Amino acid sequence: MVRQPQTLVFDIGNVLIEWDPRFLYRTIFADEAEMEWFLGHVCTSAWNLEQDRGRPFGDAVAERIALFPEHEQAIRAFDERWLETISGPIAGSVDLLSRIRENGIPDYAITNFSHEKFAIAKSHFPFLASFRGTIVSGEEKLLKPEPAIYRLLLDRFGLAAADCVFIDDSPANVDGARAVGMQAIHFVGPDSLVADLRRLGLAL
Repeated sequence: MVRQPQTLVFDIGNVLIEWDPRFLYRTIFADEAEMEWFLGHVCTSAWNLEQDRGRPFGDAVAERIALFPEHEQAIRAFDERWLETISGPIAGSVDLLSRIRENGIPDYAITNFSHEKFAIAKSHFPFLASFRGTIVSGEEKLLKPEPAIYRLLLDRFGLAAADCVFIDDSPANVDGARAVGMQAIHFVGPDSLVADLRRLGLAL
C-alpha cells in the first residue's frame, strides 16, 4: 500500500505561479523567431539556472553584455523587468494551497529560484511567504534534482522522507525526490493534482 503522506512539499514556478521569460520578451521582440533565438543563444535556460544556483544577477547580466553587447537592453530587461516574466498565480493551485493550510496539513517548498528574485516574488505573492519552511536554491547553492537539496529540507525541518509528497512540474525533479525516498507527483494542472492527492488519501 502507498503510505498516506503527512506533509506536502511544493515546487513554486509553474506549480503555484506561472513563469516564462516569453511573457516579458514578447513585449520586447516583435518577431517570435527573433525572440526564440535570443532565449536560445543569449539569455538561455542554462544561463538563468546559474542565478538559481546563487550567481548574482548583476554578474550574470555583465557577463552576457560582454558577449552580446548589441543586445544590452534586452539582457538588462531580464533583471530589471524580471517581474514581467510572471503572468500571475495559478489560481487552482493557490486555492488548493489555501485548503491545505485550512486543514492543518504541513506545507513546505523546494524551489530552484534566484535568492534575489524570490524576495521580489514573495513581496508580490504573499502566499509564498507562509510555508512552514522553504528551501531556495539560490540561498543554498544547491539545485534540484541534486539529492542534497531534498535532504537539506528533510534534515533542516526534521521531516521523514516517506511522510512527504513532493509536487513539481519537472519530471527530473520528481525523480530526484523519489530517489531520496519521498513520494512525488508530476504536476500537470491543479485538477489532476487534487485527484492525485485524493488517491493518496488526503481529503481536499
